[in-house]
Amino acid sequence: MEYITAIEASKKWGVSLRQVQRCLANQRVPNAKKYGRAWMIPSDAKKPIDIRREKRRHPTSLSFDLNYVLASTTIPMPCKNPDAILDILKERRLQLQYEGELAYLRGNFQQTLQCYNETEGDDVARMRACPIAICAAISLGDYQTYNRIDSFLRKSVNTYHDSLLTLFAELTIATVAVSVLAPNMVPDWVKEGDFSQLPLQVRINAFYLRARYFQCMGRFESMLISAQTALAFSTSGEDITQTDLYLRITYAVAAYHLGRKDEAKKWLLDAMNIALPHGFVTPFAEQIVLLGGLVEQCVMESFPSNYNSIISQWKRTGENWIAFHNQFTKENLTKILSLREYHIALLVASRVPYAVIAKQFSISIGRLKNIMQEIYEKLFITNRRELMQYVMGSESREPYYTKVMQEDYVNQRNVKGR
Repeated sequence: MEYITAIEASKKWGVSLRQVQRCLANQRVPNAKKYGRAWMIPSDAKKPIDIRREKRRHPTSLSFDLNYVLASTTIPMPCKNPDAILDILKERRLQLQYEGELAYLRGNFQQTLQCYNETEGDDVARMRACPIAICAAISLGDYQTYNRIDSFLRKSVNTYHDSLLTLFAELTIATVAVSVLAPNMVPDWVKEGDFSQLPLQVRINAFYLRARYFQCMGRFESMLISAQTALAFSTSGEDITQTDLYLRITYAVAAYHLGRKDEAKKWLLDAMNIALPHGFVTPFAEQIVLLGGLVEQCVMESFPSNYNSIISQWKRTGENWIAFHNQFTKENLTKILSLREYHIALLVASRVPYAVIAKQFSISIGRLKNIMQEIYEKLFITNRRELMQYVMGSESREPYYTKVMQEDYVNQRNVKGR
C-alpha cells in the first residue's frame, strides 16, 4: 500500500493541514498510521465527511445521527489509559457509551445498565448502547431488562423503517443469538458475510459476530478465518477497542479447538497484555470454559494477581448465563425450530411413540431420529427428558453440555492442584 503525508493529503482534499490533523487525531481516516509525530495516510484514502456541515444539512436524519454516533464511539481508547477517552469526548451521549463499555469489561454490569438507562429520550444514543447493555443483562441473568431492550429495538425498526437503523438493530439481535447459542436466529446477511451496507466502523464488529456464529456451529476453521479477516482491519495494539480485544480471544478459541495451542496461547497472551493491566477481566471469564485450562495457565504465568477475579467472575456469571439461556430458549422455541420441527418436538416431548410420529409425517423412523438429532443440536440438549423441560414448560435446568464442560474444567483444576 502506498502512503502520502498529511501535507500532501491537505492539498489533495483541498482542506487545511489543521483539518487533516484533526481528522487523523479523531481516527476518521481508515488505516492511517502514526510514526513518531508524523502520519502516513493511504494514498487512496477519501476525504472524511465534514460532520458539522452534514449535520446541518440533515438535521432530522436518524440514520445520519447514528452514523455520527457510531463514528464517534468507535475511536480507539488510549492503550496506556483507556479511561482518558472520557476526557477526549465532550458530549455526554458519547461518554455514556465508553463508560458502559469500560464498566462491562471490568465486570461492573450494573453500571453498564445505568449508562444505558441514562440514554432515555435519545433514541440514537440508546440504540448505540443496546449491544453492550444486552450483554450486561445476560451476565446478570436479568431477563426483564433484556426484554425491555429487545422491545425497544423491534419498535425502532417498525417505527423508522430506516436501512441503517434496521441493520444495526438486527446486528444487535444477532449479539443475543450468538451469546445464548441460538445460531438459527442469526440474520442470513450476517451468516453470509454481506456487510456492504454497513458503515466501515461497524463492519469489524459484524465480522466478530460472524465468527461467533461459526463458533456456535462448531465450524472453527471458518471462525478463525472470520476473526483473522477482522483483525487485518483492527488497530495495531497501540490503542484499544472492545471489539479488537474480543477478536483476539475469538481467534485464540478457534485456534485452540483446531489443535493449534501454541498459536492460541500467543493470541490469548496478547489480549491479556492489552486488557488485564486495566482490570478488563470479563472477556477471559466469559471464555474460560471453551479454552480449557489455557486461560488459567496464561494468567498464572503473566498476571497472577488477576487470577482470583477472573475465576470468581466466571463462577458468579455462569449461573446467570444458564438461567438466561434456558428462559430465552423456552420463549423463542418457535423461532429456533422450524414449524415442522416444533410440532415433532411437541409429540416427542409428549411421549408419543416414534412409529406413530413417523407415520403421521409420512417419514421413516430413521429419518425421524435424524430430525430429532437436529432438534437436540439446535437446542443444545441431548435427550427427551431435557426436551420435555423446554417444550412442556417444566422447571429450568442446566443444559447437559454446559454442566459437562464446567465439570471438566473443575476436574482439570483439581488435578493441577494435586
